[in-house]
Amino acid sequence: MSDPRVDPDVDLRVPADRAELPAHPAAVLGVIAAGGVCGALARAGAQAAVPHQPGGFPWATFAVNMTGCLLIGALMAVLAARAAHPLTRPFLGVGVLGGFTTFSAYAVDAQRLLTDGAAGTAGVYLAATVLAALAAVAVGDMVTARLLAVRDGRRR
Repeated sequence: MSDPRVDPDVDLRVPADRAELPAHPAAVLGVIAAGGVCGALARAGAQAAVPHQPGGFPWATFAVNMTGCLLIGALMAVLAARAAHPLTRPFLGVGVLGGFTTFSAYAVDAQRLLTDGAAGTAGVYLAATVLAALAAVAVGDMVTARLLAVRDGRRR
């Protein structure tokens, strides 16, 4: 059973992560909160800039989630290849990108599409988001890992 006091996005196999959490739990929560504010404000800005009509495809939420998933994949590739400060992953991964991407807006958008009588659009939106998000994480991870390998002079 996992320890509920431990951030699930911190890799306890990494010695620096293991050391940081018990030593500075307030710092971990603080960087997650600060990052979450930044990510949520960026998402809200994107959604305000690109509103959608009732029954229309929620492009802003879709784009935010795809961009966030791509960046999460890239971040994980960088963190797997490079040493980073132990608070980098909680700040960027959980905070900024967790606040930027949004399952709740995705679910509300789908519910509103159904309420507006756009069941077909809701179905496409639900399926496209899941499939594109998985692809975006994989592409972000793969492309970043390859770019890092090329930069380091390794073949991949």
